[in-house]
Amino acid sequence: MTNRSIRTLSWLFVAFFALLALRQAYVQIVAAPSIAARSNNPRHVLLDAFRGRILASDGTVLAHTVGSQRLYPLGAAAAQALGYLSARYGQSGIEEAFDGALTPPDSSGDTIAQIASLAAALRGSARAAQGADVVTTIEPAIQNVLFSLLSRYPRAAGVVLDPRSGAVLALASVPSYDPNQFDSEFPALREDAESPLLDRATDGLYPPGSTFKLFTAAAALDSGTVTMDSHFDDPGYLAIGNFLLHDNESEATGYQDLTNAFALSSNVDFAQIALRMGTQTFYRYLDRWGIGAPLDFDLPVQTDRVPPQSTIVPGELAQMGFGQGALLMTPLRMALLAATIANAGSEPRPYLVREIVRNGITASAASAATLANPVSAETAAKVTSMMVAVVQRGTGTPARLPHVSVAGKTGTATNPRGRSHSWFVCFAPADSPRVAVAVVVENVGYGATYAAPIARAALAAGLETVH
Repeated sequence: MTNRSIRTLSWLFVAFFALLALRQAYVQIVAAPSIAARSNNPRHVLLDAFRGRILASDGTVLAHTVGSQRLYPLGAAAAQALGYLSARYGQSGIEEAFDGALTPPDSSGDTIAQIASLAAALRGSARAAQGADVVTTIEPAIQNVLFSLLSRYPRAAGVVLDPRSGAVLALASVPSYDPNQFDSEFPALREDAESPLLDRATDGLYPPGSTFKLFTAAAALDSGTVTMDSHFDDPGYLAIGNFLLHDNESEATGYQDLTNAFALSSNVDFAQIALRMGTQTFYRYLDRWGIGAPLDFDLPVQTDRVPPQSTIVPGELAQMGFGQGALLMTPLRMALLAATIANAGSEPRPYLVREIVRNGITASAASAATLANPVSAETAAKVTSMMVAVVQRGTGTPARLPHVSVAGKTGTATNPRGRSHSWFVCFAPADSPRVAVAVVVENVGYGATYAAPIARAALAAGLETVH
């Protein structure tokens, strides 16, 4: 072989290995994301086969893998809380938040080694590590009742809590989607104007309307601004400078004490109470309650929208006193507001995951914790008595339950883009609360007519389940 032939052959080898290196770089850097996202990627198929289960509080399977398919027995009823798992579109809900626990523990090493070991396990010649089981606080009976009733309306959400511990017993949002069909339905879900992928229970922001009067009443009583014997005059309107405020939920209620003002949901009276408190005291209690601050929860939660204190004028403060103006809150936050009153003034930390179990052994477990103590037990007891009056003889009579004292508050939240939102928050039994509920139904009108019956059914299901 001549020197020229040897040089030519050498250059060919160099060119070959250069092309091979470029191809490797392209695959690892440029094409890697799209390859990883393919639903038939062996790594996804094999890892998902050994992914842990998501379980309800009673052990009911909420999510598990059969072969290479992730299955969700409750379908759309629990989709927002559980989330979805897709090699193509990613993850959400518990599937995303607890992915580290659900994924087999050896899944972060060499990809080829992972595939080899998992494939061997599938053939039965070896045993692969299993992802941990995530045990939630969800009670299927309550979840199904809540979702079924919310589904009567185009857009709605609800949260059910154990006020003693903060455990989330049910969390539902409508419209929803079937996570069993997620990959095929995602393009349509993404374009749907009703936003079925939005978890309205944790991410929906709404003016709370008159349900927020329980905050105003608690803050005013706790600060000494008013007493249970304070009286107010509601002629149906209130002039604040050049601003004229009207009652929305009721006509003029006249001269009355605090309990009647609360039970009959007088906007004028609660505007007066907020003005008596003043901006500084009102905002001090917002801070004590954590309203407007990020909420510690197992899933992402939208932070309440509270206007800056420095921008507040009397008319705005008056509207905030009955849950209007620029104030926006999530159903989860409103459920916590009710739970705090139910829990003698202590705000429980909400949690959705009770424990993580690996190979039959509890690896970690949640415990009841307190976020804040915004008002005294004495104040909470007074607000509870007024909430009982709402259900017994006020605006919340549709929430009555036989042989059980229910404490509740209606809300009709004015919506600048359409009909009012219907709200109801409640807990029971009033003298020893085990269940707290918040429900919002979008764009339907009066709180007692729409949200209260749903909350009543969720309460009843909760009381049958939680002891």
